[in-house]
Amino acid sequence: MYDTDGRKYLDGVSSLWVTTFGHRTPEIDAAIIAQLGKLDHSTFLGATHTPGIELAEKLLALTPGLDKVFYAGDGSSAVEAGLKIAYQYSVQSGQPRPLFVHLSEAYHGDTLGAVSVGGMKLFHATYRPLLLKTATVGSPGLRAPGQTPVERAAEVIKELEAVMAAQGDQVCAIVLEPMVQAAAGMLTYDASFLRAARELATKYGALLMVDEVATGIARTGPMWAHQHAGITPDLLTCGKGITAGYLPLSAVLATDEVYSAFLGAPEKTFFHGHTYTANPLACAAANANLTLAVERDLPGQVAVLGARLADLLKPVGDRDSVVEIRQLGAMIGVEVANVRHRTGFEVCRAARKRGVWLRPLGDTVILMPPLTLGEAEQNLMVEALAEAIDEVVR
Repeated sequence: MYDTDGRKYLDGVSSLWVTTFGHRTPEIDAAIIAQLGKLDHSTFLGATHTPGIELAEKLLALTPGLDKVFYAGDGSSAVEAGLKIAYQYSVQSGQPRPLFVHLSEAYHGDTLGAVSVGGMKLFHATYRPLLLKTATVGSPGLRAPGQTPVERAAEVIKELEAVMAAQGDQVCAIVLEPMVQAAAGMLTYDASFLRAARELATKYGALLMVDEVATGIARTGPMWAHQHAGITPDLLTCGKGITAGYLPLSAVLATDEVYSAFLGAPEKTFFHGHTYTANPLACAAANANLTLAVERDLPGQVAVLGARLADLLKPVGDRDSVVEIRQLGAMIGVEVANVRHRTGFEVCRAARKRGVWLRPLGDTVILMPPLTLGEAEQNLMVEALAEAIDEVVR
């Protein structure tokens, strides 16, 4: 990327976690241009179009166990749709359930439903009086010093078991970010928690909704982060990386069981939609992106990228100025010592002077590069980070 003065930057955060193959991927450029010559936009309300159909087929082919697709416009709107689907499913299954269970430190977007299942006080506290009914359990990624991921997961599983035992018949869905709570500073957690959440949702007749907006499309290694745990959710939300950052688009994926609750009388319809839902240009971009992801074995590439970045970051993590490095695949958070006001911001500003664009979450510097980042660019990104930390945290 270039700024207004012509300075060049490596995009180390994939323009807020969306860029898959880097900016200006020729195949995606061509797909959008070709679609523009056919149809720029069409409503998806009571209608359909070829790019939207093809994209649904591609998404489901990548997601065994899920059977239907509902399109939305961005991550937050996908979460909103997912929450409404979950509640309406409970109503039309004969037992209205008004309660959602979520994790502390969660982030699912900035619209009111998404904020309801969020757990970040800085972002969400102001709006609490306006929100849905929820129950909160601890973050499985927030570990005490010396505590292992498995031990922390076991603690939070007990919390979740207690909530479900007390209120399970009122719980509509358990909503969570699988494996990584990204906006909380890349808090990673053990897959045993996901497996337990799946078991408890099934036991109490609730749905399990995984928010893969940030983690999906191979960001953590597998195509979807929930696949680390070998589970199948009832609902999955995705966005960000599905179009490789070219155009806004998101989706909710659901099982046939959930879908079947909306069949029958007209009043069972899911009355929800947005003007630009399934825009053909966005669908064309997503189709090209997912085709490349399969053809180029994106999960395999991320496995190699993640391992090499972990090796490069080991000397960074050995610094006294670094509290912890948290990583799963190509999702990385480098927590720096809080030695001054806005330390993370100052580190990112120092990295920018070295030609690398990074972004902090508090004092955690986020690295979320394009998933096909070359070795020279990997070296540049980590070297700039290390030098920036040394400059700021003395």
